[in-house]
Amino acid sequence: MKRVVQTLAAVAAGGSMVAVLIVTIGLYNVSAREGHMWGVTWLMHTTFKQSVKLRAPGPKEVPDDLSAPDRVTLGALHFKSGCAFCHALPGQPQSATAQAMEPTPPHISTITDWTPGEMFWIIDEGVKMTGMPHWPAKDRDDEVWSVVAYLNALPDAAGQVALAGEGRGRASCAECHGESGESGNSYIPRLDLLTPGQIAEALRQYRSGQRPSGIMREAAMALSDSEIATLAQTFGSSKGPRQQSEPAPEATTPGALLAQRGTGHVPACTVCHGPGRQADAPIAPLLTGQSRDYLAAQLKLWRDGHRGGGARAHLMRKAAQDLSDADIAALADYFAGLPAE
Repeated sequence: MKRVVQTLAAVAAGGSMVAVLIVTIGLYNVSAREGHMWGVTWLMHTTFKQSVKLRAPGPKEVPDDLSAPDRVTLGALHFKSGCAFCHALPGQPQSATAQAMEPTPPHISTITDWTPGEMFWIIDEGVKMTGMPHWPAKDRDDEVWSVVAYLNALPDAAGQVALAGEGRGRASCAECHGESGESGNSYIPRLDLLTPGQIAEALRQYRSGQRPSGIMREAAMALSDSEIATLAQTFGSSKGPRQQSEPAPEATTPGALLAQRGTGHVPACTVCHGPGRQADAPIAPLLTGQSRDYLAAQLKLWRDGHRGGGARAHLMRKAAQDLSDADIAALADYFAGLPAE
């Protein structure tokens, strides 16, 4: 028995010595051109699959609106900007650079063997030693689920194939927000309700990461200050900082009651955001007529402490910290249902 133990110890020591030599002398060839040694690809891919399956969210955590057309469209537009370089678009080949990677990123047409929860985990967390990055903004699950929605729609919905448009490259601002800033997509904000100053401030915050968003940071990172100023003037309201003296509609719905209820720490939503905001109120973004799902997503970010930016961010965090999901839904329905001022 003693001899067996000694033999095993010697084998282990020898193996350790070989491993040290491989690492320190550089015996292992890390060239992507050569690929992996026999068995290494199977080992790494199996480890990857099992790791994802162990950690991915279950079916109960998948959003109910995963198949909503507007969410799928948002995911498609971001996929074109941030993902198609490696994974291509439906019906198109991968770039030569992507095909030369080791391992080669899967073509979008082959991303079909994962559950929505598993796709979410891969997109959100990324995968070591593959070139797959984690999502650029932490705690923006709403954005990650939009990309999952697009990928999940592809196998069964032929109409979704062309959503990302032709060719690789960034989706233009107008593709997401509309030519005049009116959007038309419930998950994308209307820019025509904002002033140029508000748009410029938001773009600078996205560019710096002060306001977390994987989608918008991808769009804003390459923008210069002059380009931001031009975009703000193009999409922002030409009416400037608008104030309204007309009284707000009578509060009858749960959302209206919440919107017109202030506390000792923060004013009512309508005081700053309309309708009927006062002439001396802070110039805050108008919410009347804004996209419903976008409003709900932003309120949840404020409530959960994942939203930054703005000189009065502390007021929004206080205003949202005690809101339930039902409260948020009611507020979003109320403001989205009002005509834009």
